[in-house]
Amino acid sequence: MTSNSRILRTGVVGAGVFGGFHASKYAANDRVELVGVYEPDLERARALAEKHGAKGFDNFADFLSGVDAITVASPAVHHFEAAATALALGKHVLVEKPIASSVEEARELIALASRHGCVLQVGHQERFVFNAMGLFAVGATPKKITASRMGPPSERCLDVSVTLDLMIHDLDLVIALSGSAVKSVTGEVDKGRFGHPDVARAKLVFDNGCEADLTASRVHHERDRKMRVEYETGVLDIDFVAKTFENSTPYDLNPDFADDPAARDSLGANVSAFIASVLDGAPVAVPGIAGLRALDAARAIDGARTYGS
Repeated sequence: MTSNSRILRTGVVGAGVFGGFHASKYAANDRVELVGVYEPDLERARALAEKHGAKGFDNFADFLSGVDAITVASPAVHHFEAAATALALGKHVLVEKPIASSVEEARELIALASRHGCVLQVGHQERFVFNAMGLFAVGATPKKITASRMGPPSERCLDVSVTLDLMIHDLDLVIALSGSAVKSVTGEVDKGRFGHPDVARAKLVFDNGCEADLTASRVHHERDRKMRVEYETGVLDIDFVAKTFENSTPYDLNPDFADDPAARDSLGANVSAFIASVLDGAPVAVPGIAGLRALDAARAIDGARTYGS
């Protein structure tokens, strides 16, 4: 790990919406120098980079030569190539979800990070909301988790299924909450508008008996994201859009979590945690193995029965 007195030289892969978010977080951090933005379309790379006094690149090797760490915020199908190339050169990587397109690629990224002593962190931002609530500090195991994550049609992430676009957030959360290995995954998906499913339903059963029922849609009439966590002692109902919850459990959760900086700006919290892992040696907030587990479940759902044919 680097010294905490050193300025971390960073770069962003991808000049889209999320690339813009990550670039702005790096540019605003006084422990970081945003060196550049890589995008095959040089005009787009320059447009984003120059907002923050950085340089636009369309040559990936040149881009990597000047940085210590990168965020990969390109389309999901390109996550593996960018992250693997960077890790092989000893660069630290924060990769947006999903970690990669296939389980095999995810395993290779984890191996590369280990081999080269690099931080590999995944962009599962909702974990920071749960941290702000205090939910991960609860010692009990849920009996059942039910979650729905719905949104209206958009032009984003149409290169992947709804499981990799939306449901993967809840897959990561329920796997983390269960505290157990996944025993089985069953599900069904629709045909989708453009060759990738737009609606998915899944059931996960864990080794410790916890069960999770998940639904995701990106053709819903409104944005609606909720989760119910059932314990032996009560029920927790979370509304991610309103950032509120109703709690009948005895667990002391933070009702004002929406005011916590980690919940208010979960992407920023993820970036800050990544910087702390690289510069200070802090534990990786969302390690590669977490991204692998969520991806493995998502791919199992994608391979399930298709309905609506």
